[in-house]
Amino acid sequence: MNNLFLSRISVREEPSVSTLGPILFDVSGHHRSEISRRLMWTLFADSPDRKRDFLWRESQAGRFYVLSSRAPEDRHQLFNVETKEFQPALSAGDRLVFSLRANATVARSRGNADRAGKRDDVVMAALKSIPKDERASARKDLIQREGLAWLRRQGMAAGFEFNDKEVSVDGYEPTTIRGTGKRALRLGIIEFDGVLTIRDPDLFVSKIASGFGRGKAFGLGLMLVRRMR
Repeated sequence: MNNLFLSRISVREEPSVSTLGPILFDVSGHHRSEISRRLMWTLFADSPDRKRDFLWRESQAGRFYVLSSRAPEDRHQLFNVETKEFQPALSAGDRLVFSLRANATVARSRGNADRAGKRDDVVMAALKSIPKDERASARKDLIQREGLAWLRRQGMAAGFEFNDKEVSVDGYEPTTIRGTGKRALRLGIIEFDGVLTIRDPDLFVSKIASGFGRGKAFGLGLMLVRRMR
């Protein structure tokens, strides 16, 4: 596997940078994650045709974690950047604390051959099978059930497993992102926190590098892990 770098990044608080706040974060008509996506690209866009080779997550306003195949370069002096190589020494049976914000989706037929294979977020897909007057009361249980089921499928493909009682599904946020394109992007975002057990270390690290779910360009899919204390 190629080298990976894990970075902790924060927007500098110096007046020369903080005065840009209204420009960077308060752009009318744009979702916050679209603005943050552009900020993160300043650290990696070294050529016009560069493809995204990093994952990122905003932990709080102006503070980010980034996992990348290249070390970030702060060419515009906007950030404080702390970078180290990401080389976790893992073994089968290791238990890790994790946090994941993801767009959890499932392929679902729309009843039309031309639209077959489209993807819905897992909560919306489940809600559509429930009568409208029952959806509000069923929503909380569906988020938990469908979220855990999606995470279990990810684990099967990524070399980890977990006990349901050790994982919380903290919420479900349907989000619409309107960028510069004509079409809005609709994402169903779920947050997972808990403990997992490694079954295949190499497969697990490989999947962390590529990310989980969709919407990765918008700060989703980066699983943060640490050893249990």
